[in-house]
Amino acid sequence: MLRGELPPIAATLNKVLKRDARRHIRPGLFVFGMSNHSTGTIPGQPVLPAAHTWALELEGAFEVLARVRALEQTGRDIASLAIGEPDFDTPSHIVEAAVRALRARDTRYAPPAGIPVLRDAIAASLRDRGVVVTPEQVVVTPGAKAALCCVILCAFEPGDEVLVPDPGFPAYRSLVRFAGGIAVAYGLDAAADFAPDPEELARRITPRTRGLILNAPHNPTGGSIAPELLCRIAEIAAQHDLLVLSDEVYGRLVYDPGLPVAPSIAAIPEVARQTVLIDSFSKTYAMTGWRLGFAVLPPALAERVTALAVNAYSCVPPFVQCAGVAALTGPQDCVGDLVTTLRRRRGLLLGALGDVAGVICPAPAGAFYLYADVRGVLARTNLTTEALAARLLEEDGVATIPGTAFGDRGAGYLRLSFAGADHELARGAHRIRAFAGRIGAYPEDHS
Repeated sequence: MLRGELPPIAATLNKVLKRDARRHIRPGLFVFGMSNHSTGTIPGQPVLPAAHTWALELEGAFEVLARVRALEQTGRDIASLAIGEPDFDTPSHIVEAAVRALRARDTRYAPPAGIPVLRDAIAASLRDRGVVVTPEQVVVTPGAKAALCCVILCAFEPGDEVLVPDPGFPAYRSLVRFAGGIAVAYGLDAAADFAPDPEELARRITPRTRGLILNAPHNPTGGSIAPELLCRIAEIAAQHDLLVLSDEVYGRLVYDPGLPVAPSIAAIPEVARQTVLIDSFSKTYAMTGWRLGFAVLPPALAERVTALAVNAYSCVPPFVQCAGVAALTGPQDCVGDLVTTLRRRRGLLLGALGDVAGVICPAPAGAFYLYADVRGVLARTNLTTEALAARLLEEDGVATIPGTAFGDRGAGYLRLSFAGADHELARGAHRIRAFAGRIGAYPEDHS
């Protein structure tokens, strides 16, 4: 088995299920392939998923969220530090732009790559990052995930190797594998502030390596990539002719007052022609439910991604795109207010957990997550990372995401979101301290 490949069990599973399907058919079950006049069904092979779909992973955050809602329906009080979603409302001028478009009956099909005024606004907005592109390189998508999916499906061939961060957003490895590629993990370590190690990247490259996925500020660690380090990574990508996918959905959520936006590898001339920049309105403008994102691509790839968009979802609703125009061209104080609040909440959660024995929380440079090192707690309990997260939720009513949801190197870590309200963070931190107190890692807090 090649590095990063899925086990062959997925491919054989369908064969076994189809071979044995007849013995499992229940009366009245709709199946595909044959007729059965005595039962009124159509017996034969059940409709089963294709083998390659087993490469698709579920996302841990949404699984935890579903469990939280199930517990809440039973009357449990849950403090959620799990989901990466600001508790801010979408700014009113953005909402009003969508409402105006709806009232103007702007509800018909839009151009598959996006309405021209939004593509213009996106291209103009990227100049703040030093990224110079034409509107024709912009493809508007229903969220950054759709952009990521379309780009990976259009850019890589089966068997291509793509370097992905570990820990990292799980959709990276999931979509690379779904496309038939091989997700090759590179590590992000606390000792390096969770930034990629250029030497490790170079070691991971083989003749089959075609792509590199970067994410900064980073989910789940909050790590960033310094400009000089980004230049070294760009040199490696240029030397090996790698397509760079730069996920910058947290690019404006940075906490250095002198840094309004995270540096972008797409601004480095040597690799600009081979870089795809992916971004979203979800985090920056509190628009998670609007589903609006975009990709900025080399021209040939932009044409193919647009073709896939035509086949997959036709277009993003025009009134949603009008909201995006208002977000980019309207007042930006909403972004500053969000960053100021998140910076304060970061301090609140760091302070509440900073003296809990067995828990180490580095201060993130961006995004809105603490990546808590809980190996000291695990050592006292013989729990796995997943079991610790489960016990915190089921016993103490605090939802977190186990680091292993982001890759094997996430063992021993929990992702804690500080995007929620202050009282939610305080309750969650209190309950983590209470759990640590019961296992003897920290005296119980009786305040």
